[in-house]
Amino acid sequence: MSVTLSDIVAALGGELVGDASVRIAAIAPLESAGPSDISFLANPRYRSQLGSTQAGCVIVAPTLRDEAVARGAALVTPDPYLYFARLTQWWAAHARPQLPAGVHPSAVVEEGAQIDPTARVEALAFVGAGAVVEAGAVVGPQSCVGRGARVGAHSRLAARVVLGERCTLGQRCIVHSGAVIGADGFGFAPNQGRWEKIEQLGAVRIGDDVDIGANTCIDRGALGDTVIEEGVKLDNLIQVAHNVHIGAHTAIAGCAGIAGSTRIGRHCTIGGSANIIGHIEIVDHVHVSACTFVSRSIRQPGHYSGSFPFDDNASWEKNAATLRQLHALRERLRALEKKIT
Repeated sequence: MSVTLSDIVAALGGELVGDASVRIAAIAPLESAGPSDISFLANPRYRSQLGSTQAGCVIVAPTLRDEAVARGAALVTPDPYLYFARLTQWWAAHARPQLPAGVHPSAVVEEGAQIDPTARVEALAFVGAGAVVEAGAVVGPQSCVGRGARVGAHSRLAARVVLGERCTLGQRCIVHSGAVIGADGFGFAPNQGRWEKIEQLGAVRIGDDVDIGANTCIDRGALGDTVIEEGVKLDNLIQVAHNVHIGAHTAIAGCAGIAGSTRIGRHCTIGGSANIIGHIEIVDHVHVSACTFVSRSIRQPGHYSGSFPFDDNASWEKNAATLRQLHALRERLRALEKKIT
């Protein structure tokens, strides 16, 4: 693929300073970009690379306009990282091959399934009775759309995705390989040293514009549904347990684990390998650092961090209670020292 800088500006806007006829063949990092590449500078840490990069054009903020122009063509925009993101979307839409709609001969589509004529069902996929695959959607090879499930318009299931029975996926979603949506939640009742299974009778409801990473699991609800609201972004290898509710535009990094019936608000971020216990609530605009253990509800927006060493439960509770008093104890000690001196 090769485009001109004028093509990019016509599609995405921005102020172009330099030769609009320069042809761009790829998007590349500053340090490795060549004359036929476009790059961007969003993080000030990499400002030193601006003078040495060989990129044909660099996307920069207005504060770096003069520096960028001194070395060659520049595309000036208030938010270079956001511009870069939209450039990758535009580039992918033009560079990726457009596969034809239709159902592959090796796919299995049960009677009563509804597949829009503009959708695509690829090799060895399964679409169950009563399922709906809407306009422009893609069901990847060896993927499964369970009975009564729904894939929203222009959503894409990669290879080997499972969308379980009665689960629904909104529009323009992307689900990567190995993801399982609608497995049974972990529900068992103790009975004289054994476990009795609690049938998981709910489903999973996923809103529009949700991304779900590879090998992430979202369990169906026990009675009500597990809910993922619009715009949520889930990384790879995340466990979302039954009846969890995740608010719109929250982003969760890889290997996080969320126990059952937890409610997470809107516009939150959860760092990688964070663990959140069940039956708690996290309000909107909460940011949890990587590897943090969230053991109680968070009712105020803000940034939260921390974990605690493993110990027997009684000792751990005493130590945790003492740890929470350390700041107050320090202030009391300082006050005593001032009195003595």
